[in-house]
Amino acid sequence: MKGYWNMPEETAETLKDGWLYTGDIAHIDEDGYVFIVDRKKDMIIAGGFNIYPRDIDEVLYEHPKIADAVTIGVPDEYRGETVKVFVVLKPGETLTEEEVIAHCKEKLAAYKVPRLVEFREELPKTMVGKVLRKELRAEELRKLKDE
Repeated sequence: MKGYWNMPEETAETLKDGWLYTGDIAHIDEDGYVFIVDRKKDMIIAGGFNIYPRDIDEVLYEHPKIADAVTIGVPDEYRGETVKVFVVLKPGETLTEEEVIAHCKEKLAAYKVPRLVEFREELPKTMVGKVLRKELRAEELRKLKDE
């Protein structure tokens, strides 16, 4: 890749010293296989802990009443950021914020458990169906600004 078309700032951020910085966080196992863990810009830093939203998303998808879910970090005075999840229920199902948090407490370390749960009819997605975390994060920041 030589760069982004007519976007020199983005190109400078992505291409450094001949390397392409994708923003992916990955690890290599003992056999040399590479595993993509999450995106750097999506990582939540809460109380000094690095939290990968994907870890929480996977636990939420295990719940039999949840059709769709996504995790973001939102500003928090004490922790820096805190974990917020957006949940879409399967048709005809009901679930409380407390039940979502209890489900997560069973399967996640305490620092990863969501502090905030918002139920939605649907989540914003790209044309190919990928959830737009960036849009949800921007929405949360606008709410804070308006307060």
